[in-house]
Amino acid sequence: MNRSRQCDLIPKHGGYRRLRSFQAAQRVYDGTVVFCRRFVDRRSRTHDQMVQAARSGVQNIAEGSMASATSKKTELKLTSVARASLGELLLDYEDYLRQHELRQWGKDSPEACRIRQSLSEESDRSDKSDVSDWSDWSDEKMANALICLINQASYLLWRQLQRLE
Repeated sequence: MNRSRQCDLIPKHGGYRRLRSFQAAQRVYDGTVVFCRRFVDRRSRTHDQMVQAARSGVQNIAEGSMASATSKKTELKLTSVARASLGELLLDYEDYLRQHELRQWGKDSPEACRIRQSLSEESDRSDKSDVSDWSDWSDEKMANALICLINQASYLLWRQLQRLE
C-alpha cells in the first residue's frame, strides 16, 4: 500500500494541544498540583485523588483525540471520562471549602467574574500563561479560581461531546 493510500485510510487525528478543552484542563491540572502541594497533606488519600483526577482529565482528552482516527466511539467515551474526572475534582474543591469553613464564590460574584475575565483574556494570548502566579494566593482564592477553571473546562468538553455525537 502506498503512502497516499494509507493517509486516506486513517484520517488525521491528534491535535489535542490546540483544543481549548485540553488547554483549560491542563491549567486545572497544573493549578491542582500547586494547590495540593500547598494546602493538602501529601500523605493523604485526598491529595493523590485530586492530582489523579486532574491528570485524568488531561490524559483522557489527549488519548481520545489520538483514538479519533480509528474510533469515534472511543473518542466519545474518553472525552466523557475526562469530563467526569473534572466533575469529581470539582466536588473535591467544594468539599475542601466547606470542610475548612471557607466561602465558595457564587457564579456571578465579582471574584468569579474577574477570574473568568482573566481566562478570556488569556485565551486570546498566544503564550497561554497561567491565570496568575499562585504563590501568594490563599487556599480560598485558589480553590475558587480552580472551580472556575474546572467549570470552563467542563463546559468546553460538553460542547466537544455534542459535536462528537
